[in-house]
Amino acid sequence: MTDCVFCRIVRGQLPAEKIFENDRILAVLDINPLALGHVLVLPKEHFETVGDLPDELFAEWSRRLRDVARAVVSAANAEGYNLLSNNRKCSGQAIPHAHGHVVPRRTGDGIKFSWATAKYREGESAAWGERLRKAFPR
Repeated sequence: MTDCVFCRIVRGQLPAEKIFENDRILAVLDINPLALGHVLVLPKEHFETVGDLPDELFAEWSRRLRDVARAVVSAANAEGYNLLSNNRKCSGQAIPHAHGHVVPRRTGDGIKFSWATAKYREGESAAWGERLRKAFPR
């Protein structure tokens, strides 16, 4: 995709502070970080969502996401971290190129995620369990 911001970063057409790069994955500092040291991990090949990644690429992306998380915790002297991947606009995906966020965290850092919750009515959790098991890839 020629106009994708992340594809342009991969091609070197836009600047980015690279943290890690190999032939398939690029990790860069987020230019609008939730915390200093917030890193984006993306496949170099354009796929819109994480669910679109081929198995081998997903495995490589996952390993590098884990490696970046370890580096972020160490470099930021963080107590923990968030791994986030927004998929599709309705979930907050601003750039339609699969990527993951690694956000270093510390107690009292002020970062808040709002989780709206729902409640299952009587029997609904069993019905959802069955529905999800049927949809699960074999």
